[in-house]
Amino acid sequence: MDNGDTSRIDDETLEYMNHFYTNSYGNPVSLHSLGMEADENLAEARRIIAGTINAEPEEIIFTSGATESNNMAINGIAEYLKNKGNHILISSVEHSSVKAVAHRLKNDGYKIDEIIVDSEGFIDIEDFISKIKVTTILVSVIYANYEIGTIQNIEEIGSICRERNIIFHTDAAQAYGKIKIDVKKENIDLMTFNAHKNHGPKGVGALYIRKGIKLRKLMEGGAHEFNLRPGTENIPALMGFARSAEIAQRDFEANNKILISLRDKLTDGLLKIDHVTFNGPKGTNISKRLPHNVDITFHYIEGEAILMHLSLRGICVSSGSACSSKTLEPSHILTAIGLKHEQAHGSIRFTLSKFNTEEEIDEVIKNVTEVVQILRSMSSFVPEEHSELISKNAKTFYKNKKAGE
Repeated sequence: MDNGDTSRIDDETLEYMNHFYTNSYGNPVSLHSLGMEADENLAEARRIIAGTINAEPEEIIFTSGATESNNMAINGIAEYLKNKGNHILISSVEHSSVKAVAHRLKNDGYKIDEIIVDSEGFIDIEDFISKIKVTTILVSVIYANYEIGTIQNIEEIGSICRERNIIFHTDAAQAYGKIKIDVKKENIDLMTFNAHKNHGPKGVGALYIRKGIKLRKLMEGGAHEFNLRPGTENIPALMGFARSAEIAQRDFEANNKILISLRDKLTDGLLKIDHVTFNGPKGTNISKRLPHNVDITFHYIEGEAILMHLSLRGICVSSGSACSSKTLEPSHILTAIGLKHEQAHGSIRFTLSKFNTEEEIDEVIKNVTEVVQILRSMSSFVPEEHSELISKNAKTFYKNKKAGE
């Protein structure tokens, strides 16, 4: 139930990768037969992955993952265009690897503004346009939100940037493989994506760079990846990346049908619990939500407590992004959509995969219902008007505690 952080690798992909670890293990820059074979494999992986987003092979730069790709895109553009302007726009619901880079650039003298979102996490287009300046060199808006599942209107945002000659970057780490992406149609200049959230291997990702877009090289040491990212390419992982991408394309309709059915079943079951809120797109906007994402606020209890109790029962969920969930701060995504700190702290994200079953969903609903009831029976956050949620022993404890203050 935590496939938004990472996903189980496909058996087909893992078996396919093994060949490149044991039989076709050359370095692509070597001039002998193993090297030339590796170079051909690298070109094949690049061709396959480019095809999944309607890009050209030479527009794909391989990296270690989405975090590196985000850093490469934003730092690279900021450095290359610093004489043209110093203003960068990001949304208020970006991944930490975008927000952290923007924060560092701000310390270096760049001007950073955040675009506000509505209560379901959608970009406020009017606010976006109003914040564009003549010095704006880059706009970065996440394609689909990792926490609340909101899918942005990327084509519209990209069009606004293209009309104004502003570079547009989007982080598609959560969207890739679950949404059909066309970088040309959607006016995307730079796009981040990876393999491991799409049943591929960890430690490998990509940055799409539209032909004609220039960015500063951030590392030295070789001319690999079109002289943008030095270091020997991880051929087995890249071939696994390509194979997992092919599988996602092949099974796209069937997988999404399964995921939406499981998502809706889980949502309906959890919303039967009293005092909960479904975060992100809902109702008429449910089609603009990632097919595998459910995010719920369980009022009057801590999300971390729910997470730990469910973990002890063998159910893995998340209280935010894996890159930032170890902090005690409330999710900036949830506060950006208007939740109070205590509401954000009580939120849990469930992210499904094609390997989940209806029986597992039933088990999750049953266990979450029990855990929430147990935790609320001991909670000091429950207001007096809902005191029926607190156990008799807990009521006595808090009454005595209050009297002793």
